[in-house]
Amino acid sequence: MQAELTQEFGTCVVDVTLDCEDGAPVGLEAEHARLVGGLAAQAPAGARVAARVHAASHPAFANDVATIVDLAAGRLCHVMLPKVESLDDVLAADRALERAGAPGLPLHALIESPLAVKHAFDIAAHPRVQSLSFGLMDFVSAHGGAIPAHAMTSRGQFAHPLVVRAKLEIAAACHAYGKVPSHCVVTEFTDPAAMQAAATQASQELGYTRMWSIHPSQIRPILRAFAPAMDEVQAASQILLAAETAQWAPISHGGVLHDRASYRFYWQLLERAHRTGVSLPPAVSHWFDACALNSSF
Repeated sequence: MQAELTQEFGTCVVDVTLDCEDGAPVGLEAEHARLVGGLAAQAPAGARVAARVHAASHPAFANDVATIVDLAAGRLCHVMLPKVESLDDVLAADRALERAGAPGLPLHALIESPLAVKHAFDIAAHPRVQSLSFGLMDFVSAHGGAIPAHAMTSRGQFAHPLVVRAKLEIAAACHAYGKVPSHCVVTEFTDPAAMQAAATQASQELGYTRMWSIHPSQIRPILRAFAPAMDEVQAASQILLAAETAQWAPISHGGVLHDRASYRFYWQLLERAHRTGVSLPPAVSHWFDACALNSSF
């Protein structure tokens, strides 16, 4: 499906993450790590495949990293580290990846507890960390029943103050350090309307630029929600073309002042359009072909 979407959109719009944490049977963690490493090693060139290992505190963590990197280092786009509580967990993962011979492999961190939220800025600041993801269900469970089960639903997760606060802290930490905030799952995978509503709220109100899916049916609603509308793309293109003509000096466009601050905003809007497969006007599309942008961010 990733290959089909890449062909359709002209860029890779979805990562595939193979799971060693919740996906591994208890007692068979080593076998599961070999399975994940073997599958990742078979990924074709250009595919974006990641692996979620066990938490740094888990006995299987070191073997997960060593096994998967040994089998598939050249095919992995990143490693996902769950249950990150503080910078110490990131440092442990950094050392493990160095020992495994993957010094340049990015790390994505899952923020899943109140303590992790407290340390989100320190975690996001680490140079190996590329993205922070919010783990909704573990976060709710970490409160010992103080947050109701409704907060794990597509609507409830945007209503409970503690959950919303955590999401905002994670997004703010990411944007402070130029990292990617990735929104949590929607478990109602048979309800595409709920999926798109949640994705729209995550992108428009909470500052998230990526989102997890747990079923193939959720991918297109996410892409639609995170992609800019065509009228926004057209307006951004017109403003930036006028700015280019003015040598990036301030301009008046439609009676509104624009300068380098707004130029940056509209450039980022076109980047987001490019990365979500939106067709850009020919007059500006060459900018992004020349930049060889990372297809997923």
